[in-house]
Amino acid sequence: MVLGPRLDLRQSQSLVMTPQLQVAIKLLRMSNVELIEFIEQEIEQNPLLEREEAEGRFEGDTPEAREAAIASDSNDDGTEFDGDADALPPEDPAYDDIETLPDSADHATSKAIGEDDRSLDTDFENVYEPESASDGAEPDAGGEEGGGLNLTTASTGGGGFDDDLSVLENVPAEATTLRDHLIGQVNIEFDNHVDLMIADRLIDILDDNGWLSGELETIAVALGCNIERIEETLARCQQLDPPGIFGRTLAECLALQLREKDRLDPAMEALLKNLELLGKREFARLRRICGVDNEDLTQMVAEIKALNPRPASDFNREVLQPVVPDVFVRRTKEGWAVELNSDTMPRVLVNNRYYATIRRHARSKEDMEFLSDRFQSANWLVRALHQRAETILKVASELVTQQEAFFEGGVEFLKPLTLRDVAGEVSVHESTVSRVTSNKYLGFSRGIFEMRYFFNSAIGQNEAGEPRSAESIRFRIKSLIDREAPESILSDDRIVGILREEGIDIARRTVAKYRDAMHIPSSVQRRREKALHA
Repeated sequence: MVLGPRLDLRQSQSLVMTPQLQVAIKLLRMSNVELIEFIEQEIEQNPLLEREEAEGRFEGDTPEAREAAIASDSNDDGTEFDGDADALPPEDPAYDDIETLPDSADHATSKAIGEDDRSLDTDFENVYEPESASDGAEPDAGGEEGGGLNLTTASTGGGGFDDDLSVLENVPAEATTLRDHLIGQVNIEFDNHVDLMIADRLIDILDDNGWLSGELETIAVALGCNIERIEETLARCQQLDPPGIFGRTLAECLALQLREKDRLDPAMEALLKNLELLGKREFARLRRICGVDNEDLTQMVAEIKALNPRPASDFNREVLQPVVPDVFVRRTKEGWAVELNSDTMPRVLVNNRYYATIRRHARSKEDMEFLSDRFQSANWLVRALHQRAETILKVASELVTQQEAFFEGGVEFLKPLTLRDVAGEVSVHESTVSRVTSNKYLGFSRGIFEMRYFFNSAIGQNEAGEPRSAESIRFRIKSLIDREAPESILSDDRIVGILREEGIDIARRTVAKYRDAMHIPSSVQRRREKALHA
């Protein structure tokens, strides 16, 4: 056997995702809050990017400035560097197929259903990326909730004393915590340092509901005092505000509130000892245990429902971020019109005048390379944001077209719809539709809906033989239960029979699953509850 050199040629194909391509994919998936945070970071890192003002472009963004930037941007080898649509490096595939922006930034962001759409020709939209479990939401780009004071936006003056006052006026007042609220009362209630130490330890072991989460024996051992002293201090702490604080169980928490209202009689105490029967709606047994009639039991249950099982809830309020629609849908004479919400679509522009100015004063090759890189990145980001807005608009328009019956008649007319159905109509990959509809909201006269809400699986058929969506069936089940009479409670089997008469063939276990998902009690529990209020 003779060994010798051998030359083989092999051909393979692979997809290489550039950093720009990865960012473009993330842009599609970002919510409006995440997008604003990302844009703020990019503006901070790139001096050539500026936010578009409400009244229009900034002063430096003019055709003359763009021409000056193009003329001044030449490489050392004498080749011209184009500062406009051709500024993207040809060797990078992420830039090849991104469509050129129009000369004006005020491009149309609305269209009526039925208009011809241009096909999407951006390669990064058709790149398939396996969806992970956390594909629906990207982690925050570094921003913390309730971030620090923005001195740039809070003060626009010359830095005088008046400006400092305006900054202070914009600082929200710090909310009082539960611990601070209780410590203030404890310092008034107790004058003994031992009792103060015990009360402080009891405050430390309160959970988020305001209940006592630790054992008194453990506190007694840690502080080196007897259990009777701990219980005496706890009894005094349970008289503090808010009522029900320091309760060790739900029953004790409710009992403290009822004692505050002087409504803790023997019948109420018996009811609190049998809360599990109240949860099961076994009102007949409760009437026998409490020794009351139906009217008294109804009043007692109403009093318990009016209590707060979580006394600390008023001090643990989180700042809720309101849902802002990314797309608006409104009725016009021609049909349904889809319009992007400009408030959720941050728009940035490239300051060509500033770029041309600092380009002329660059003193080294490194400075020129840095400026060219920043200029290319800025142009790419502007085009990527534009393409993202167009993709969202196209997908939202197709959703309205597919679910026009829902917009006309409501949830009952919601049709089955898959990602593939929408992807085929707008000529993008299913993964692109998944990213576009993730954390995006659509608002119209009936309310605000997440775009993913319009995708439903098909279950059963209607009278016309058309498939019914799972969401519409859930709505139908809820409607039947809401309209049922107290003397004629619908069982799951009866609901199945009604749906089959309407052409919807589903199993009883499916009805029970949908009912439980909507937190609707069983027919037995509903019968007991309505008998109590009859």
